[in-house]
Amino acid sequence: MKLLLTISLIFIILLLFKLFKTLKINLSITLICSLIIIQIILTPNVCIKYTISGTKLFSNAIFPSLFPFLVIINIIISYNGIHIYSKLLGNIICKPLKLTKECNFALLVSVLCGYPLGARYSCDLYEKNIIDVNTCERLLNIASNASPLFIIGSVGTSMMFNSTIGYILLLSNILSCIIMGFIIPSKKSSFKMNYRSNNIVDKKQTNTNIGKVLKISIEDAIKNSLNIGGFIIVFSVITGMIKDNVIFHIVLSKLALIIGCSSNFIEGILLGMLEMTNGCYLISSSNSDLYVTLPVLSFLIAFSGLSIISQVYSYTYKYNFSLKKYIARKFIQAIISSIITIILYFVFLHTSSVFAFNNISIYKSSNLYLIILIILFIPFIPLILTNIIKLFHTS
Repeated sequence: MKLLLTISLIFIILLLFKLFKTLKINLSITLICSLIIIQIILTPNVCIKYTISGTKLFSNAIFPSLFPFLVIINIIISYNGIHIYSKLLGNIICKPLKLTKECNFALLVSVLCGYPLGARYSCDLYEKNIIDVNTCERLLNIASNASPLFIIGSVGTSMMFNSTIGYILLLSNILSCIIMGFIIPSKKSSFKMNYRSNNIVDKKQTNTNIGKVLKISIEDAIKNSLNIGGFIIVFSVITGMIKDNVIFHIVLSKLALIIGCSSNFIEGILLGMLEMTNGCYLISSSNSDLYVTLPVLSFLIAFSGLSIISQVYSYTYKYNFSLKKYIARKFIQAIISSIITIILYFVFLHTSSVFAFNNISIYKSSNLYLIILIILFIPFIPLILTNIIKLFHTS
């Protein structure tokens, strides 16, 4: 019954798309939300289960590591910390990447805290008139990496049972961001930051009572933490509904037979494009060869997934930055990160029998088919993801 209802709804959606092309965006949002409501009514236990799962993930892992960082960073910003950091470390960190020295603050926050705080503070720098629009667009993709705690702790230690793997993935992720700094072209600009006017504001903030600064910092940290938590819970529910859908499992089993890989591996790639944590877990539990597992994990971590991209877009949409350009650059970064991971694997892990799960040849046909399909599918994904994300942010 559920299968017939789902097929009927899909057919109706396709038909309505043909009839109402001019109302495509509004119609799409309405139909998608209606489909989700029907799915919740049919399987309320699934919705409750994954809502609780997303809430636990946020409360146990994300909030404890994110909230203190946000409070401390807000206090630093209130007391002109951006200007101080730019003088101390700006030229060392930013000059090789062809960024203005004020950008080092967003880079440091991104390296320490991970998604999506690099984007949040990049937009803050632009909003405060500290950097120009071209610099901000470049910075969004350079200050764009997962947190060390997630990569080393969650993926390396908890999922792959070895912290060395976590360090390799972290190194690949950071190096891919640095390489993006050299790849993304920088445009010369006549933009000049007016330090005098900004310093007047900052002096006023410095003279403000520490209690007031702390109160404002805590309120802002709570607001941003809850926003991120909302994204995590929503995408946890959506991912759960997809996982428990009959049609998804039918398609998954067919793909597994055609490609010759485990269904967990394919499911991890597909769901990892939506939400990287769940995708990384499925990939790590697929029992695939390490030289296949690590590059895919690296790709998912560097790309970040639809959930993180939506969080980034929630900060950037009001400045009209190109979402399509951001996603395309994230794909390039993800490919670079995968290549670096392969190189590091053969340098550090390939010779060790501890990490050699199987002695299967790298040229095994099933793996070649998988790689070919991924390469062929990659050019079409940025366009698909751009349209999906816009649906969630269009009123």
